[in-house]
Amino acid sequence: MVILDTIYAFGHKNILCTHNTTIEITKDNYLTPKGNCILGIRASKACINLNTTLKEKIKQGKKIKVNITFNDMIDVFYGYGDPRLTLSSKDAVIFRKSDFICDRTILINCTKSSIDLDRNLIKSIKNQQKKFKISFEVNDYAE
Repeated sequence: MVILDTIYAFGHKNILCTHNTTIEITKDNYLTPKGNCILGIRASKACINLNTTLKEKIKQGKKIKVNITFNDMIDVFYGYGDPRLTLSSKDAVIFRKSDFICDRTILINCTKSSIDLDRNLIKSIKNQQKKFKISFEVNDYAE
């Protein structure tokens, strides 16, 4: 597998990650406690800024591996692209367990939502409020 793109984002004291169906990364520089799906703020990219190769793989409906890395911790999940995804949001990326599509949706039918992420990873991102990494990989040889 090859890393196709990377987004950097920052933790925040209000990160909860308790949403049952989504994970969001936003370019916003603030977070209220109502944003219970948000994993990171001050993101380096939104959907519109993604690498062209990654966008092509998403539009082809490929299975994409998502790695969330902070210090020596990592959590991994998978999601699927879809030709209907516009990838046009200038503000955020949203990973969805469902097949709901909007301009902020990057992957659908994901294997995890906010509530499913490693709680130690979430706690560290929240408390340290430092930069972490979300990277995207695809295996074109997978079934």
